[in-house]
Amino acid sequence: MLTTETRDSDFPALKGRTYLNTAAESVPPVCVGDAIRRYWEDKLCGMSGRDSHFAHVESCREIAAKLVGLDTGEVSFCSCSSEAYNLLASALDLKAEDEVVVSDLDFPAGATPWLRAARPPQLRLWKSDPQGSLQTDDLLPLLSDRTRLVQVSLVSFFNGFRVDWDALVTAVRSHAPRAILSVDITQALGRIPIHCPGADILISSTHKWTLGIHGGCVIGVPKDRAQELTTHAGGWLHLSNAFDDDRFRTAITRSGAASFSVGMPNFVSLYALNASLRYLDAIGIATIAAHADPLVTRVAEGLVTLGLQPMTPHRPEHAAGIVAFRHPRSEQIYQRLEREKIEVMHHAGRIRIAVHGYNTAEQITHLLDALEVALREVANG
Repeated sequence: MLTTETRDSDFPALKGRTYLNTAAESVPPVCVGDAIRRYWEDKLCGMSGRDSHFAHVESCREIAAKLVGLDTGEVSFCSCSSEAYNLLASALDLKAEDEVVVSDLDFPAGATPWLRAARPPQLRLWKSDPQGSLQTDDLLPLLSDRTRLVQVSLVSFFNGFRVDWDALVTAVRSHAPRAILSVDITQALGRIPIHCPGADILISSTHKWTLGIHGGCVIGVPKDRAQELTTHAGGWLHLSNAFDDDRFRTAITRSGAASFSVGMPNFVSLYALNASLRYLDAIGIATIAAHADPLVTRVAEGLVTLGLQPMTPHRPEHAAGIVAFRHPRSEQIYQRLEREKIEVMHHAGRIRIAVHGYNTAEQITHLLDALEVALREVANG
């Protein structure tokens, strides 16, 4: 995807590193730093700098909408996925008799707002099978006319499982006709093409595969769900009458995605995201996937060869960026990888490997060779 020269020029921070931890934090390209400096220059203009600030927001909205498959007016921004899900909770205003389905492969931001609600709905847990996969047959008994929300991650942060989207939509629409289908695309946007027809709301943070920085979140709400998914939050930016004469008598909220942008945008994050998404789009998300997916397959097959079991079955035709495994001596394995300047994520016995477009075949060889040495060391005590 990148030549040695363009990789070194676009990602100088990656030189001499085998960075396989994008599922936690990306290393942005140089153009993102340039965008942040542009924000600073505009900020120094004071109030007149807002013209450029808001122009960058609209430019970012345009490219974000393209990459999530929605119209520009169906996309907006807030500060992080946790804020997005809490705003979603305010839009739904669930009752104690309502039911919400979440999976045990979801990130806490998408699962916990329903536990913290003033009137918590009934939470139904879609459990992964022993192989680390979510089976549609296990979801069906959880769905009913009382189901108001089904929340799922397109790609799981935990083990890299990628949901069978078409089967999910069919199941929800046929067995829970009143349900909102919410999808967290944080571990997918920027790494694989986003194709989620039938989703009612899409949510993604901005500092992982999108190559942006902290402080942003992409919200997508199709027009036909805009009225139903309009938040009840206070604020000003999302109001159509924020400064009108009637502002102390009524607050008129813009509908759908626009209602999630309740206050001043985090402009610097959106400058960065605009630059990073346009960088990715210039390369092509399909091109990134075509480069990185075979590397993910090499990782998964290499782990099996070494006697390690990926935490979810690898399907090359349904790949994403993450492969994870467990080992009782994971701390020693992780330390060996660190000594080899290989950066992965380690937590509670789990090692997670994330492969993006800036990774190379040589780095995967380096990883697998280091794992072989590490396993031999731990076996010898």
